[in-house]
Amino acid sequence: SVYSRKPMIMEVSHRGSILVVEDDRDIRESISEVLEDAGYLVTQSANGAEALARLRGADAPCAIVLDVMMPVMDGWQFRAEQQRDPALASIPVMVLSATAHVQQAGQKLGADGFLGKPVRLSALLDAIRPYLERR
Repeated sequence: SVYSRKPMIMEVSHRGSILVVEDDRDIRESISEVLEDAGYLVTQSANGAEALARLRGADAPCAIVLDVMMPVMDGWQFRAEQQRDPALASIPVMVLSATAHVQQAGQKLGADGFLGKPVRLSALLDAIRPYLERR
């Protein structure tokens, strides 16, 4: 008999949606690809203003992966706007930052989690999983 193995992506059920907000296209696409391979539906935004427009025009994602330093609207401004909007305030946020004090920045932003850059993609999956599984 012939044994065939399904590709891994076919074995993973859809778990939820994630919005990746990152101005560096290569980083944004790498993170998105890893999350998609893990079975998540991913949307992308290049800055906070674009992310807010996307959030207000669609169903809310299960979680947001947020860069801090971005042009147009940075992570600080985005979080302030997100927390002011009752429809968006409860969406969990995982902060990514290259700052040496990423933990302090994450806490000041009221983030649910935080990771330093360069981010290990396996660490991102481990860190974001609990926030997606509880929604």
